Amino acid sequence: MNVAISNSSEKPIYQQLFEQISAQILKGELASGYCLPPIRQAALELGVSVITVKKAWEELERSGLIHTVTGKGCFVAEFTAEEMRRIRNEMVRKQMEYDTLYYKSFGLTLAEVIEIMQKMYE
Repeated sequence: MNVAISNSSEKPIYQQLFEQISAQILKGELASGYCLPPIRQAALELGVSVITVKKAWEELERSGLIHTVTGKGCFVAEFTAEEMRRIRNEMVRKQMEYDTLYYKSFGLTLAEVIEIMQKMYE
């Protein structure tokens, strides 16, 4: 598990943790059955509060990306390729809904947004 926390980000730290770990799971970097570090250990290593890590782990569990085994820890769930694609697409769709509202608030057209995105991908 490789996570980089930005204290200058507008996103809350638990959200940064959730997004980065989610991405690692959905890209296959964290395999099914991988045991996440205990909440206290992760908090200590990342220099954040236990509550922050707990909130991120809860979000991961709510999203179906991990499951908790009492007394043993939190483990990456097993997924078929189709399930991973469905979860990834749903997460991206939710983010895009939020982003679309932001772009519209600036009066950008779809063509303008696509042009900007194309430049960013290059």
